[in-house]
Amino acid sequence: MNHKTPVFYLLVVSFAALAGCSSEKPATEAKKAAAARDRIQGKAQVLMESTGATDAALNAGGDSVYIWEGVRRYRLFLRTPANVVHGKEYVAEGVYAQKAIDDIGDPDQGKNGYPLQESCVRVVKTAWSGLSFDAIDGNASLLRVRVMRYPARPVFLVTKITPVEGGAASAPEEQNIPEVAVDAEKQKAFLISGPTVQTAPLWEPAGETVRCKVVIGKEGKISELKTGAQLCEAVPWSDFRYQPPVQGGHPVKILTEVEVRFEPRK
Repeated sequence: MNHKTPVFYLLVVSFAALAGCSSEKPATEAKKAAAARDRIQGKAQVLMESTGATDAALNAGGDSVYIWEGVRRYRLFLRTPANVVHGKEYVAEGVYAQKAIDDIGDPDQGKNGYPLQESCVRVVKTAWSGLSFDAIDGNASLLRVRVMRYPARPVFLVTKITPVEGGAASAPEEQNIPEVAVDAEKQKAFLISGPTVQTAPLWEPAGETVRCKVVIGKEGKISELKTGAQLCEAVPWSDFRYQPPVQGGHPVKILTEVEVRFEPRK
């Protein structure tokens, strides 16, 4: 009996350790899911678009809803209908679909289609818990169709959306600042920081060089993107900084082009 006791004790300890590991896994996954939540804030744009059942389903059958955050316009994908007022400022929490899909990765580097259905399934499950298998597959298919059509135009799966009370309005003087056209090569000298060379996205793995027409505001930040090319929409314009533009001692806005090179994925 005494010889068997240490063996029995060792087995109990081993099972306890295994139980501890298995109980930690869901907690770790829950933390990862919580960390995946993104947050955007900006003015709502509500459009009555008749673009088919797929787009209508993105807003639970209602009008198309967007949030403008700087130069990015996010298309909201709502699990349940929400009363969003055009022009009002909101904070939306959830999952930025394209970013989450790219973070999941693709062993074929986008060469066999983008996005993968299984990636869309994971994104939907991350954003919205408690869905049935059919609802997960249905929403994942909707997401995939939309992202395949416009891979650089952000789709945001909303878990929570709340209005911002007393949102800041644009200062009247902003509207009176003159806009001056400047040649791209001349404006390049005033660039302080900005990723003008990037790895090609999964949906365009071959990459290419694009020239994107932008407006630089009085603070030296990109305030508007005037090019509809998908690769231009994929550029993180919020990372660009220029010397604040001045003409004759007064602030101006600059209309120019920025060249960005997307290097092929390996």
